[in-house]
Amino acid sequence: MASADQDDETPLVTNREQRWRLVLGSESGQLCELDRGLQEADAAMAALYEPEGAMGLKRRGGRGGSTPNVARWLGDIRKYFPSSVVQVMQRDALERLDMRQMLLEREMLESIQPDVHFVANLIALASVIPSQTRDTARQVVRKVVDQLMRKLEEPMRSAIIGALDRARRNRRPRHAEIDWQRTIRANLKHWQASHRTIIAQELVGFGRKARRPQRDIILCIDQSGSMAASVVYSSIFGAVMASLPAVSTKLVVFDTNVVDMSEQLDDPVDLLFGVQLGGGTDISRAVGYCQELIREPRNTVLVLISDLYEGGVETKLLARAQQLVAAGVQFITLLALSDEGRPSYDAALAAKLAALGVPSFACTPDAFPGLMAAAIRRDDINQWAAAQGMAATRPQA
Repeated sequence: MASADQDDETPLVTNREQRWRLVLGSESGQLCELDRGLQEADAAMAALYEPEGAMGLKRRGGRGGSTPNVARWLGDIRKYFPSSVVQVMQRDALERLDMRQMLLEREMLESIQPDVHFVANLIALASVIPSQTRDTARQVVRKVVDQLMRKLEEPMRSAIIGALDRARRNRRPRHAEIDWQRTIRANLKHWQASHRTIIAQELVGFGRKARRPQRDIILCIDQSGSMAASVVYSSIFGAVMASLPAVSTKLVVFDTNVVDMSEQLDDPVDLLFGVQLGGGTDISRAVGYCQELIREPRNTVLVLISDLYEGGVETKLLARAQQLVAAGVQFITLLALSDEGRPSYDAALAAKLAALGVPSFACTPDAFPGLMAAAIRRDDINQWAAAQGMAATRPQA
């Protein structure tokens, strides 16, 4: 586990007029101008405390899916306020969004349709959920996780095993190891019509069982509020891959700190409740930590899941990316792993990474197994993405 002290990103209030402007909100009119950092802090407070929240937060429960803006807001306030204020705002959100009612009333829980975004909201609120409702919250998360596992586990398992199984041809197989279909195809030119048989001058065998996993896979996940759905899907896929002996899977989450969650991959629910959505972003530090985990670069697939809004040192990130690609690591950036389509992201940084050989594109959960299979086979990921109709970021001219 790597860790670092949280950067102090709380906006600085420099005068009394700014303080009153933040206290009064939009009712203050044009009391004074706010700089960008204070404008974002003001918007975060308005989303919760003003009648028409600036970020579109829902102030009532319901039977439909929940809005993704809630999880993003719950995470993002950590960037603008000290922890003591964040705790108060999260408790207020729990009340104002009627989530407490949903967690306390069994009938309400049975009537709603929890989805990925609702799970993300619960994870973001995990630190302030009352002790008497935590078991209920876990039940809701478990329900969604189980549904997603049933949907995604078999495609993920089949894609990875298919990419690895028999990938290494055995040219000197024992009798039990001969792949007869490949052997026949390879020797059709040696057909003996008079004897109605094929002379097998070349034997093709199944790949022998590896003594260690054939691929090392590292999922490096940005846990900022905007990546909430990606965190949920990544945790589930990570758990599936961790159950496969043919691959070694690591899962790392980060904001300005880096936390290795690999030991919790056996239970996605425990993993999700260990995630802390929100805060700043130091991608360079996270990639540096992952770099230390790599044993065999050419057998390693590193998937960075982030919108690339770097709060750390961009030059260090680019230098590390260049080192990884040069060493032979299959390095891919997913701007989102969700159903929401093309996300907001730092296009300039994505283009710089693309120029170094690190493709960047958004990916849906249904397409992710195919992506991992292509990466394991060391296919051209840009060509694979194009074939799937995904627009990969291109290097800048």
